[in-house]
Amino acid sequence: MSNNVSTKLVIKFGGYQEPASIHNRAAARFGELLERQLGHRVGFELIGSILKLGRPSGDLVPMVERGELSFCYMSTVRFSRAAPQLQLLELPFIVTDRDTVFRALDGEYGEGARQQVQEKTACRLLGYWDNGFRHLSNRVRPIRTPEDCRGIRIRTQMSDLHGEVFRTLGFEPIASDVKEFVEQIGSERFQAQDNPLTNIYNFGVHNYHRYITLSGHFWGAAAIVCNAAQYRAWPTEVQAAVNVAAREATAYQRQLAAAEDAEIMAKLDPARNDVIHLTDAERDAFMRAVRPVLEKYRHQLDPKLFTYLSIP
Repeated sequence: MSNNVSTKLVIKFGGYQEPASIHNRAAARFGELLERQLGHRVGFELIGSILKLGRPSGDLVPMVERGELSFCYMSTVRFSRAAPQLQLLELPFIVTDRDTVFRALDGEYGEGARQQVQEKTACRLLGYWDNGFRHLSNRVRPIRTPEDCRGIRIRTQMSDLHGEVFRTLGFEPIASDVKEFVEQIGSERFQAQDNPLTNIYNFGVHNYHRYITLSGHFWGAAAIVCNAAQYRAWPTEVQAAVNVAAREATAYQRQLAAAEDAEIMAKLDPARNDVIHLTDAERDAFMRAVRPVLEKYRHQLDPKLFTYLSIP
């Protein structure tokens, strides 16, 4: 694009969730903010779910890198190869509260990961969204102890580290794009899965998995990214508008995420779903069971990373 601001800027923002999801609501807010600042000079299109176009969620970042999309949101799990320090957020029970992790992501820790992503990919990272505390759901039996996990086939994110954690608990992990999971959710291939409550509900998982265990075993971040070359080519005024819209959409998304768990719990029908609240002792048993994985990565990752989460 030339630096002639009269040229209409067409922006396509891609996602992989349903319209009611907090991610797509925040992406829509991003577009509204851009249009408010730039008026007729920008045309914004939200492609809320590329799954409905027959494409896996894993296509989103390559689509941004090729310029087919200008923006997308994506779990930081997909960026931890480029920015290995993001593996910290794939460790079990490492995040205990949102305030601490967002201080880290909005500070030195997040800036370091941002620079790595921008050096090793064709993306510019504009902010970190709240991907939620992940909980277990399954169709087999109530899960209250690690022993209850044994032999159950569980769909996992595309993260080797997550696979290690679930294997340690006794699950049989199957890494799979969310497209494949959503398509096969009613089959026996995936007897269990983990997701934040918002996804358990909006992807319809609760219709197939009676048992939901509020384990909070992982907390995830999502990155909002744009095509770096497009960003560099935009006029300074457009770049500034994008930065402001991304910052405000990020604040909005985090507010939605903080309120979402209670809203989804109110929507679940106790006659159809058994929601299992772990006692402190039961949660401690899960933490003890996965400690070998945690200790392994404490030796592999820079010790300084743990201090960002107030872990000595």
